[in-house]
Amino acid sequence: MTVFFIILGALVAVGLPLYLLHRYDERHAPKDLKVSKVSKVSKDSKDSKDPTGLIDDEVCCGMHLTCDKDSLLAAVSETIEYFDDEELDRFAGRSADSYTPDEIEEFRDVLLTLLPADIAPWARSIQLRGITLPSDVRDELMMIVAEARAARG
Repeated sequence: MTVFFIILGALVAVGLPLYLLHRYDERHAPKDLKVSKVSKVSKDSKDSKDPTGLIDDEVCCGMHLTCDKDSLLAAVSETIEYFDDEELDRFAGRSADSYTPDEIEEFRDVLLTLLPADIAPWARSIQLRGITLPSDVRDELMMIVAEARAARG
């Protein structure tokens, strides 16, 4: 029983000062560094873009795919750059679910042969050319972009 009280006392002795320090830092942080609170979204909302039920309206932290999807075209010129993939232009205007398995594999081959530095510019190029990626390839692209961002910092 004595061991229990020693452990409990140690937890309180360490936890309470850490909690108070955290509260102090939250109150005295510069306003430009404060992150907006995340609000819960109704689970009945079918038009929600965030399947997790959490939305942060003000900040894109780069840790979620929804931010990555929207930020691929941010601050980019309108010039189209080709990555030896001119043959993909024939898919312009098609929906993501209308591709055959061979066509999906064609997109995947191009994606997997790109240099890591060319992946995000290629995605921007595809969007500017009016080509919708197949769902599977788009998911792979988002995963590669997320891993690259995580590796950078």
